[in-house]
Amino acid sequence: MSSDSARTRTRTRIPVTLVTGFLGSGKTTFINAALRSPELAKTIVVVNEFGEVGLDHQLFASSSDSVVVLENGCLCCTVKSDLVGTLNSLYHARQASEIPIFDNVVIETSGLAEPGAVLQAFLSEPTLDGLYRIAGVVTLVDAVNWRGTAETHDEAVRQVALADQIRITKLDLRDDKESAASRLLLELRRINPSAEIGEIDWSSPAVARLLTIAGFDTSDPLADPRPWLDVQAYQKVADHHHDDGHEGHDHQRPTHLEGRGIENFVLMRDAPLTREEAQFLLEGIAQNLGAGLLRVKGLVNIAEEPGRPAVIQGAQHLLHTMTWLDRWPDVDQRTRVIFITQGIQRESLKDIIDLLDRVSSRTFKARAKGREAQEAAKATAQTQ
Repeated sequence: MSSDSARTRTRTRIPVTLVTGFLGSGKTTFINAALRSPELAKTIVVVNEFGEVGLDHQLFASSSDSVVVLENGCLCCTVKSDLVGTLNSLYHARQASEIPIFDNVVIETSGLAEPGAVLQAFLSEPTLDGLYRIAGVVTLVDAVNWRGTAETHDEAVRQVALADQIRITKLDLRDDKESAASRLLLELRRINPSAEIGEIDWSSPAVARLLTIAGFDTSDPLADPRPWLDVQAYQKVADHHHDDGHEGHDHQRPTHLEGRGIENFVLMRDAPLTREEAQFLLEGIAQNLGAGLLRVKGLVNIAEEPGRPAVIQGAQHLLHTMTWLDRWPDVDQRTRVIFITQGIQRESLKDIIDLLDRVSSRTFKARAKGREAQEAAKATAQTQ
């Protein structure tokens, strides 16, 4: 894809923010605050049922079977069957002027799927990938019930692990508000080192800001990937918890997030990888980690494209097609890929990565030597 075509695609794809959080975390209140915000005049909010949100009929400007237009210009839509079909229908209705123009989408994920499954849909469905892009994931965490919820519901932990923004609710119901906030912040940071975490602000402007963050567009060749990748945050947590005395290889920094089954690690390579080697290594890791792989994101130095880093991302076991930046964001041109997993023991994870890294390196070094030998034999034959 050329830079011009990539920029055109960037301008036309509509940003999508996912709102998630376990039952009772405050999503309904959050969505209602969003629907009342004048800053979301050109936003469409996709929910399961109008009734669950409890829309105030005084806010209605007009309504159809599938879309409610509110007085502030915000739209609200229910998921009729599947999410993919709903979003496609909304886009084409927008293009046909059947509904007001919207340039932002908010999806409340409860009852649809876990965030990973929704992220995967946007990566795997060509129609969605061409029309929309995930700008970010906002997760609400209930300060009163979090500990019990996290111990009994893996999906609540995954919601935190995949978030870009985490907001803590119900802290005002805790007698030990300050100490509870401190403990919860530490625990959430262990699960997700790079998310922005804070107490919820229910005001409409604050909610609107959370839901209109542009995020990193992986198809924009001029975008800065550093805030999105945030390797330093993962390495800082890894260094803090890597206390078993094993130094490991310089390309790997694993950390076990106690009691939650979440592992984050960064794969780093100093030397560029060929396209073939990068595909072999990353697909091998994804296949071997299987259902335990929650998310992948990274920059890869491809030997055939000097000066242009490849952006990779994936959800669950699916890796999206590489996109390209026009230039590296700074002098560091190392490959660095972050893997977020759940339910894989630390030693098993280390063994998988070490083995695949060795196999990849040896395989492609052998292939390179074989090609060199063939070229040398051809040159010798031509001179005889």
